[in-house]
Amino acid sequence: MRAVVIRSRRTLQQIRYQSTTSVNPTEVSHFNALASTWWDPHGPSRLLHLMNPLRHDFISACLSSQATPAPSYKLRYLDVGCGGGIFAESAARLPSTATVMGIDPSENVLNVAKVHAQQDPFLQEPGRLQYLNKSIEDLPTSKSGMEQYDVLTLFEVIEHITEPAPFLTSCLPFVKPGGWIVLSTIARTWTSWLTTKLIAEEIAGIVPRGTHDWDKYINEAEMRSFFLQQRGWASPGGIKAIGCVYAPGLGWNMVAGGEQWGNYFFGVRKDVE
Repeated sequence: MRAVVIRSRRTLQQIRYQSTTSVNPTEVSHFNALASTWWDPHGPSRLLHLMNPLRHDFISACLSSQATPAPSYKLRYLDVGCGGGIFAESAARLPSTATVMGIDPSENVLNVAKVHAQQDPFLQEPGRLQYLNKSIEDLPTSKSGMEQYDVLTLFEVIEHITEPAPFLTSCLPFVKPGGWIVLSTIARTWTSWLTTKLIAEEIAGIVPRGTHDWDKYINEAEMRSFFLQQRGWASPGGIKAIGCVYAPGLGWNMVAGGEQWGNYFFGVRKDVE
């Protein structure tokens, strides 16, 4: 992944154990400041609210694309960097869901998620939706398939991580064989700099200033290369990617080929043992 190897000019193995946590205090502080407005559909997180239905559509596409049948049992989700719970809540309400675990290093933002979930009695059912104030490195590693997850999500997370390869490596053990890591992020191109930094943050102000660091964006080819190097992942047919384009007044739409220059969804399947 260029975001790790080329930028630092070191190999993945050289930096894998450099840090014990992916938590960046500056990033946590930035999102703490947005906590109180997380559930305002017209506030700073508006684009996340609008994108959320497409997250579910992409997960469904991943599950239905695999050669072996999708699980007939109810799914276990681990939402890493869950923020205020926009995706976690919506996933917990699905009839195909057994449980959702949301984790986030920001205590302020996670408190917003917990308070909002309390407004829905359905989400209070035991095991339906749980939140933990932890990073992925602090979460006890799953020891059996029963404890692992069918879907691990990283929505709008990886572009806020300073060392993405070690972070992704920490996520791998939590997915059960046949399960998926599904994420959304942004390609590092001049087009994405223009749309996400200059227009979205500086001119239109539809995203809070300082939300993104263009140097941390990761191209789809880099993401694909990382997972192809992981033993037991991404066998033929086990990778899916598609662009996700926002148009004012029209919202988000998935666009084939858009993963090469802007926002995109990426899914990778753990091989069945």
